[in-house]
Amino acid sequence: MKFTVNVECSPEEARRFMGLPDVTPINEQLVAEMGKRMEKNIALMSPETMMQSWMSVGTQAQDAFVKLMTSGVAAAAPREKP
Repeated sequence: MKFTVNVECSPEEARRFMGLPDVTPINEQLVAEMGKRMEKNIALMSPETMMQSWMSVGTQAQDAFVKLMTSGVAAAAPREKP
């Protein structure tokens, strides 16, 4: 025998019925802390700061690439026999 039961309830009522803990205070505290951190670090999202960060990484990567290519060319060059 098979039967189906449909229950209409709110998420809060379902949580209580299932015996699950109420994590609303923890969630609110977590969201508030994330908001504080975002406000604190919002200056890092300014276009000027982002460009400075990207450009410094870009020039370092470019220098590393040039060194890699130079060493590759030096290693591939034919060597003279003594």
